[in-house]
Amino acid sequence: MSTDPRAGDAAKYVDPEIMAELLTMRSSIDNIDAALVHLLAERFKATQRVGVLKAKHKLPPADPGREKSQIDRLKRLAAEAHLDPDFAEKFLNFIIEEVIRHHQAISEHSPQPQPNDPEAPFDWASQK
Repeated sequence: MSTDPRAGDAAKYVDPEIMAELLTMRSSIDNIDAALVHLLAERFKATQRVGVLKAKHKLPPADPGREKSQIDRLKRLAAEAHLDPDFAEKFLNFIIEEVIRHHQAISEHSPQPQPNDPEAPFDWASQK
């Protein structure tokens, strides 16, 4: 019986030769998962910088036009990569919701300019 944590419950009833192949595949999956986590971390570092810039210039946390464009773009990329475009959309919507939440928190904790300050940024959020 294997003590490799990648084996999981399968080690109890799978032939050792098949288990070795399964472990090789799971090793690749584990590497991909690690890469995804690191890529998401880098993405969120970039979106945090965007959030700071938006807060500084009083831009709204969400940008529906940009979000729609990104979703459309990633759905096309997903289809080209033979990935379910609906899954890609759900995944991106999840990320966008989290980014907006971060941007709102950054905005709420940013220092507010004093009224009538000529250096104060234009308040885009108050414009309809």
